[in-house]
Amino acid sequence: MNLQEFLTYLNSGKTVVAGSKEHRYMCALSQEALRLTAKLNNTYHTPEEIRGIFAELTGKTIDETFALFPPFYTDCGKNLTIGKNVFLNSGCKFQDQGGIEIGDGVLIGHNVVLATLNHGFSQEERHDLIPAPIRIGKNVWIGSNSTILPGVTIGDGAIVAAGAVVTKDVPKNTVVGGVPAKVLRTIGGEADSLAISGQKPAEITQDS
Repeated sequence: MNLQEFLTYLNSGKTVVAGSKEHRYMCALSQEALRLTAKLNNTYHTPEEIRGIFAELTGKTIDETFALFPPFYTDCGKNLTIGKNVFLNSGCKFQDQGGIEIGDGVLIGHNVVLATLNHGFSQEERHDLIPAPIRIGKNVWIGSNSTILPGVTIGDGAIVAAGAVVTKDVPKNTVVGGVPAKVLRTIGGEADSLAISGQKPAEITQDS
C-alpha cells in the first residue's frame, strides 16, 4: 500500500479494521508524524523553518502566510490541507486521518482538538476506526480548548466559543458554544445591530 491508496481508502469513509493492511500502514505513518512533530516541538524554529517542517509533515506546499506557535501534535499529517493566512496557536492536536480541511483566514486558539476518527461501538469492533472529515470554512475563529468531532463542517465566518464541544455542523456566520455546542447568536444580523446601538438583544438559544 502507498500513501495515495491509503488516503483514497480513508477518504471513502470505509472502516479501518484493526490489524488490516490499512491499519498497519496507518501505524507506520504515525511514526513518521511523531518524528516530525518531535523535531518541530523540541527546539526553537524560525517561522520559515516551521513552514518547512509543516510541509514535510503534510506532504503539501504551505503558504508563506501560514503561522504556528508550537507545540503542535498529530499522528498523521498527510490528510491535512491548510489555506492561506491561517494561524494555529500553541498546543493544538489534530487527528487528521479522516481528513481536515482548513480554509483561508482561519484562527485556531490554544489546545484545540480536531478529531476525525471514531471507534466501533460493539466490543468486537472497538479497535476498528471509522474516519469522517472535518471541514472548516473561511475566516472561522475557533476558541481555545474547543473540540471538533468527526464529520463536522463549520461554515464561513463562524465562531466557536472557548471550551465548546462541536458535534454537529455549524452554519456560516454564527457563534456556537457549550457542551454540546449550540447556536448562541448570528453574526451581522439584528443582534449585532442592536449591540452597536447599545440595546440589549434577545438571547438566541436554538440548537445547532
